[in-house]
Amino acid sequence: MAKEFDVCVIGTGPGGYVAAIRASQLGFKTAVVEKGPLGGVCLNIGCIPTKALLRSAEVFESISHASDYGVDVKDFSVNFDGMIKRSRSVADKMSKGVQFLMKANKIEVIKGTGVFKSEKELSVNDEKGKETESVKAKHFIIATGARPRQLPNLEIDGKLIIDSEKAMQLEKQPKKLLIIGAGAIGVEFAYFYNSIGTEVTLVELQKTLVPVEDEDIGKELGKIYKKKGVNVFTESTVEKVEKKGKGAKVTVKTKKGKEEIEVDMVLSAVGCNRKCGKYRPGQSRC
Repeated sequence: MAKEFDVCVIGTGPGGYVAAIRASQLGFKTAVVEKGPLGGVCLNIGCIPTKALLRSAEVFESISHASDYGVDVKDFSVNFDGMIKRSRSVADKMSKGVQFLMKANKIEVIKGTGVFKSEKELSVNDEKGKETESVKAKHFIIATGARPRQLPNLEIDGKLIIDSEKAMQLEKQPKKLLIIGAGAIGVEFAYFYNSIGTEVTLVELQKTLVPVEDEDIGKELGKIYKKKGVNVFTESTVEKVEKKGKGAKVTVKTKKGKEEIEVDMVLSAVGCNRKCGKYRPGQSRC
């Protein structure tokens, strides 16, 4: 028998859980459907944990330059595993905060993937596609967000070619990393890994880094990254990635010709998976 609600929200990212809370506050009987941890991408594998990693990198950089401020620090090093664990701990704490908000606002949490049976009824399925719940609601709010895009010639395998979710949970720090796309995700990971000692190459199709921001910002950021030792290629595309030993050989088409770069792995940070028709291979976003 189907559970009945006034409002059912599919997805508990910043859009979904806030909408559910407001609906409940307005007196609607409310439920949320979520297949993963509460909080969605932002809290669990996006904005929050990446900022935790950036803070760790910032602290390491500050210690590295402590002598500039008259402070002597000896015998310090990167604890990569510790940085990853701290980031996950921050994300978990935030997700538990959303759980508390759901309980405090009397919102029912239903775990699983929502599939519409009709405009008023939703089937909630487990990982195997088997229905575990049926939900009827007067109003549905779809807040399912987006997924990382896969380039046609660069299939993400989680080992040699990874996405942002894997990049923030690696078991071992790569010595050499190539990042495709210099939007927000690409430049964040470039900063993090470069700051802790990884040799980073950043490839962007457009003229500047963070191409959707002001051009002057992109130009200045490019100068800063080059000064930090990041290998920056703008107006460039990745043509192919070939496995070589335990790593990869990446062919990059630049303004000056083709370059072959050997790295441990490749991070694809080319934006969302929405098929809007505006995307071109190698872009950092639509």
